[in-house]
Amino acid sequence: MIGIYFSGTGNTRYCLERFAALYDTRMELVPLEDADMIEKVEHHADIIFAYPVYYSNLPKIVRDFICQNADIWKGKRIFIIATMGLFSGDGAGVSARLFKRYGAQVWGGLHLKMPDCICDVKLLKRTPAQNKQIVAQAEERIRTAVCDLKHGTPTKDGLGILCHLAGLFGQRLWFFHKTQRYSDKIRIDADTCITCGKCALVCPMDNLSLSDGKIIANGRCTLCYRCVNQCRKKAITILGKQVIFQHSVYDLP
Repeated sequence: MIGIYFSGTGNTRYCLERFAALYDTRMELVPLEDADMIEKVEHHADIIFAYPVYYSNLPKIVRDFICQNADIWKGKRIFIIATMGLFSGDGAGVSARLFKRYGAQVWGGLHLKMPDCICDVKLLKRTPAQNKQIVAQAEERIRTAVCDLKHGTPTKDGLGILCHLAGLFGQRLWFFHKTQRYSDKIRIDADTCITCGKCALVCPMDNLSLSDGKIIANGRCTLCYRCVNQCRKKAITILGKQVIFQHSVYDLP
């Protein structure tokens, strides 16, 4: 069994790590952008596939990965973990429909609410104490889901028709364009940036680069917020104009 994940600020990776620790400690956990990912997938029949949900849809990088490697999913059995800041509807269903199209069997789905990682938008910001409680609730849901899976009754979050309608009319229909192409909205404050280059190192799209003493964005942002959350000078924004609170689940007491 292999665990594949795409994670912006660590929420999704954290959830998959907790899931694997309870379900199968031998499970290999591999980031979606791993250079040897295709070869690794081909050697496993069972897959736990984890990702965050944006606007009740897949991040562009996740959709591209599934669709561009359509042949590798045939005959695989896939359990989907979808993380979200508030609501997704059919967060697991959006990838499940693609996997089924490419010949995979979708084993089950699990939705986990996690602290919001969009650190330059005030709407969903919570205190560290509130974030800690959210993570504790997610861990309890993971324990229950693992128990159910071991007993042969996997959870089916986000996989039914009602969930599909909730995701479609709740967000996806209105914000469909947000995830259909890579974004060029990233902004870097040259007066604040110290050109340490960390943002370029963590970007899964190689969208950021250091050139002539400044960070350059190349119009291929997948909205994962890695660079924004890991810039300690708070020099980078995407959707908002000012970084409010940077969150990492690994920093919670």
